[in-house]
Amino acid sequence: MTTFTRIDDGETPVIEVDALKKLSKIDPMIYGGFTEHMGRCIYGGIYDPGNPLSDENGFRTDVIKALRELNIPVIRYPGGNFVATYHWLDGVGPRDQRPSRPELAWLGTETNQFGTDEFMRWLDALGEGREQRVEPYICLNMGTGTLDEALAWVEYCNGTRDTHYANLRRRHGREEPYRVRYWALGNEVWGPWQVEQATKEDYARKAFQWAKALRLLDPDIVLVLCGQDGTSSWDHHVLHECVGSVDMHSIHIYTAAKDHLRNVTAPLSAERAIQAAAALIDVARIENKVPPSKPPTRICFDEWNVWDPERARGDEGAEERYTLSDALAVAVWLNVFVRQSRHLGMANIAQTVNVISPLMTSRDGVTRQTTWWPLLLFSKYMRGWTLGCHVRCGSYRGETQPAWLQGVLEEGAPWLDVSASVDDGGMVSMVVVNISETQDLEAEIRGIKAPVKVYHITGPRADSVNVEDKQEVAVEKSQWNGEGKAVFTKLSMTMLRWQS
Repeated sequence: MTTFTRIDDGETPVIEVDALKKLSKIDPMIYGGFTEHMGRCIYGGIYDPGNPLSDENGFRTDVIKALRELNIPVIRYPGGNFVATYHWLDGVGPRDQRPSRPELAWLGTETNQFGTDEFMRWLDALGEGREQRVEPYICLNMGTGTLDEALAWVEYCNGTRDTHYANLRRRHGREEPYRVRYWALGNEVWGPWQVEQATKEDYARKAFQWAKALRLLDPDIVLVLCGQDGTSSWDHHVLHECVGSVDMHSIHIYTAAKDHLRNVTAPLSAERAIQAAAALIDVARIENKVPPSKPPTRICFDEWNVWDPERARGDEGAEERYTLSDALAVAVWLNVFVRQSRHLGMANIAQTVNVISPLMTSRDGVTRQTTWWPLLLFSKYMRGWTLGCHVRCGSYRGETQPAWLQGVLEEGAPWLDVSASVDDGGMVSMVVVNISETQDLEAEIRGIKAPVKVYHITGPRADSVNVEDKQEVAVEKSQWNGEGKAVFTKLSMTMLRWQS
């Protein structure tokens, strides 16, 4: 991982990277997405029948084209809080026979015009032309749903025999199974905002029984346990009771602050959360005598992003207009995921379109928000293996968010937040985020080889935004001969790439 030594701010920063020091494999699933029946994510986002930009299925072709740039490996569906009252049978079959239902998570009406089969067809369209498909990841209703209903959903998606729900899928036009591997055992069941909120004891008992039954139906599925933020008594208890029955443990964190430095350092809380959750997983496996032959239980960070509901628009407070500060915070988030790749089996930015998303639609097209650009560079280039780095620089030692993070960052948050990777072809990619609002920083880079490709993201101010008719934040490309010191301008993310 990246280690850090604090120096006086007047000294020259040094970044050391070793292309031979491969630490852990980066799972490409960390660049996953999430689509929930919330706001304009589905309706008016990915599904917009009648719009001239939509195809014969009602799918927005401009959205598909844009999302293909991200090479998204997996998308979570249908929620989120929405799933706690969602009954999947309402969303299959002839559309004119599907019922509209009151929707209790976001207090709307669900028309059920977009359901399981539409989601699967959309994934097929999104993955068209790729060697590997976009994997579906379905979250089960552990609120008002039943085990019978969950088993039926798995059978509908994956069944190959002459059985009721497999045959129902066939009658709906899909002969071959969808082969859905990833299934979540509920969403945020611990939260007081949830319909059918549960105690940790009740949830663990239920999740254990559901996991047992679901594996009897389909032994090949990957089950994700519902965690909290990785640091809570909920996480400790449910892991202790269920770690031998699941494959991954889910945690959720959103960060945001009005002040730039608090905003851009807040994602470092996710680093500590991943470390804490990984430790709880280790303890649970040891206490339950899980044999070493069982693959590691990994972390599924299936909701993360910058989100401040107070400033966001829309009925649910979920249409963020992201700033340059937010883009740099997303870059720090992604640096965290690369640094902690040993523990992560999946991560899903919440969400994919319109709802707290890097991509926004209007009737006439799409806008790539500021946060699109770091996500694009990471998803294209930060693959392969995490490299060992050491950073020597000054640090920010003021207030951050959440407040407990200040006690964890003994040396402060480095002005230069760094991660690095190397792919199978020996191409090194290093990301450096200069979080300072006022100071450009020159740094000596040790281990670099010329020529160096440079990708630079910045903007005029921390509050710079991208809107339809004005793009203040984007990627600038250049080349560097590797001589002298590298200059990392204030309020910037810089990616350096070279052949090792």
